[in-house]
Order: sequence, then structure tokens, then C-alpha cells
Amino acid sequence: METPADTLPHGRVSLERLRGRPWWITLLWLFCLYMTVVYLPFDIFLKPIAADREVWFGLALSGWWAKATEPIHWAIYALGAWGFWGMHRWMWPWAAVYAAQVAIGMLAWNLIDARGRGWLAGAIAAGIFMLPTIALWRAKPLFVGRSAT
Repeated sequence: METPADTLPHGRVSLERLRGRPWWITLLWLFCLYMTVVYLPFDIFLKPIAADREVWFGLALSGWWAKATEPIHWAIYALGAWGFWGMHRWMWPWAAVYAAQVAIGMLAWNLIDARGRGWLAGAIAAGIFMLPTIALWRAKPLFVGRSAT
């Protein structure tokens, strides 16, 4: 719920709340917003089942199994967009936990999937995804928005 300071005349939302936060949190918010509004609706409603792919904890799902789990990803990204927008308290530690799951999944996928590239590629990918994980873990003081949903 927006506060009067967050809205402009005619109910438009002010981007003022993006000030005072690190650029990388704004980038994560934009990514979650894109995934929620553009990519996942396409993935769920338009992409053929034969082309569906989802990865959970490094395990690649395809076909109907992927299609069945897409709404879970949609909910995660929608909550992420809303949580980053309001810098809600409940985002810590859950954003970091999800990012850590992605990092671990990158390593696991490279080790267990036939298309994976092994330990080195997995470690590099996991290391890259650990950067936002660590940053999110250390960002607890920034998540001061309302905790009520």
C-alpha cells in the first residue's frame, strides 16, 4: 500500500522511493518486475509445453513438469518485485535465501545435467550468483518497510 508521500496527483506512483537504496537493489527490483510482467506470462500462457524448461535446485524440468512449476516462479518474482519496491522487512532473509538457492543450483546443474560444463564452470557460475546473495544478506538494515502484508 502506497503512502501519500509515494503517490502523485491522479494516483500515479512516485519513483522517489527508489532514491536512497543501492543501485543493485533497484536492478533486482527491475529484474523481478520484468519476470513478473513480461517473461513469466509469456512462459506460462504462450510458450509451447514442448519448449518449457524450469530449473529448481539444479534439477532441470521440462514439458508438463516445467509448466506445472512456472506459477511458483511467477509468485516468487511477483513477491520479489513487491518486496523490493517497498523494501519490506520480510524480504530479509528470504531474498538472500532464494539467491543462494540459485547459486547452489548453478553449481548442481553444471555437475548433474548432461549440458553442464563441470566443476569449474559450476563454481564460476555459483560464485557470480553468490555476489548478490552476500549483498542481500548484508543488506538487512535496508529492509525497513512494513512487515504486514
